[in-house]
Amino acid sequence: QVQLVESGGGSVQAGGSLRLSCAASGNSYSRYCMGWFRQAPGQEREGVAVIDRDGRTRYADSVKGRLTISQDNDKNRVHLQMDSLKPEDSAMYYCAAKGGVSCSPFPRASGFGYWGQGTQVTVSS
Repeated sequence: QVQLVESGGGSVQAGGSLRLSCAASGNSYSRYCMGWFRQAPGQEREGVAVIDRDGRTRYADSVKGRLTISQDNDKNRVHLQMDSLKPEDSAMYYCAAKGGVSCSPFPRASGFGYWGQGTQVTVSS
């Protein structure tokens, strides 16, 4: 089992910054890949960024250059630094984890078996 707890969401004006964190515990073999997904009302859940245990990262095209994913050395905490935020970044952000040997099929959510409760990010224009 894996437990994921997000923190750091909130409200910010366009152009501002937020930093999300995800504290992970449980079976480390099930946390080979960790990442962030988001879901806005009426829309499908979409992949934002992922990082594997070797530190390789992947990003959705819509966030490249603005959002940065990182992890602590002990691999138990993952962060998402969000800069130059736009109103279209507003969504519920979820931390997710999967085992295996890659982050594929990111940006699809399938294969990610563990999810946090989510944290709301609201960007006003």
